[in-house]
Amino acid sequence: MIQMRDVVKLLRVKHYIKNLLIFIPLFFAGKIFDRNLLEKAFIGFVCFCLISSAVYILNDIQDREKDRLHPKKKMRPIASGSISVKQGIGLFISCFVGSTLLSLLCLNGISLFIILLYLVINIAYSIKLKNKPIIDIVILASGFVMRIIYGGAVVDIPISKWLYLVVVSGALFMGLGKRRNELTQQKNTREVLKYYTETFLDKNMYVCFSLIIVFYAMWTLEFTDSKMIWTVPTLIIILMKYSMDIEGDSDGDPVNVLLQDKILIVITILYAICIFAMMYF
Repeated sequence: MIQMRDVVKLLRVKHYIKNLLIFIPLFFAGKIFDRNLLEKAFIGFVCFCLISSAVYILNDIQDREKDRLHPKKKMRPIASGSISVKQGIGLFISCFVGSTLLSLLCLNGISLFIILLYLVINIAYSIKLKNKPIIDIVILASGFVMRIIYGGAVVDIPISKWLYLVVVSGALFMGLGKRRNELTQQKNTREVLKYYTETFLDKNMYVCFSLIIVFYAMWTLEFTDSKMIWTVPTLIIILMKYSMDIEGDSDGDPVNVLLQDKILIVITILYAICIFAMMYF
C-alpha cells in the first residue's frame, strides 16, 4: 500500500510554492481582492500544481535508474521502490486528467494551451533536451516564465514588459545557479555538466543578476506612485543573500535555497509586506 508521505514526496508538494507566481499579475494589477478574479487565479494555481506534479512523476520514472546511483535522489519514491512505476503512471494520469479537465471546465482556452505546452516542453526535456547545454537552462527558466504568463492568461490581465524581463532574467539566474551548484558539488550526476565550467556559469549568473536589478528598477517606474523605487535596495539584498547560498553548501534548487535559509525567508516576507502595503494602502 502506498504511504501518503511517499505520494507527497513524489508530487513535490513543497515545490508548489513556485506556482504562487500565478498570482503575480493579479496582485500587481491591484485586483487581488476581486473575488471573481481571485477564484480564477486559485483554480489556475490548482491546475498548475497538478500538471507540475505530473511532470515531476514522469521525470522520476524516466530517471529512476540514474537516480538510484545519486546520493540524494536514490531516496525518491520511484527510485527507492516505495512507489512502483505502475503506481507512478497511475498518479501521472490522475494529475494530467485533473489539470486538463479543471482547465476545460473553469478556465479559458489559452490557459489550457499553456498547461499542455508546459507538459510537452518538460517531456522533451526529460527525454532528450536536459543533456543539451544552454537549452537545458533555458527550459528550466521557462517554467518560471510560463507561470507568470499563465497567471496573466487565467485572469485576462496583460503583463508588463519590464516585469516579464525581470522574471526571464531571474529565472535564468536561478537556472544557472542550480547548474553551478551541481557542477561544484555533484559533478558526475548529470551528463550536461561536462559542457559547463564554473567560470562560464559565474559570468552569466552575474550578468543576469545585474539585469534583474535594472529591469526591476525600470518596472517600478511604471507605477504612478514612485515610492515603489524604494524597494530596489531590498531586492538587491535578497539577490545577494541568494547568491551567497548558491555559492555555499545548498543543493542549488531555488525552493530548497529559500526554505533552508531563515534569514532569506524573513527578508523576503518583509519585502512582500512592504510591496503589499504600497500597492493596497
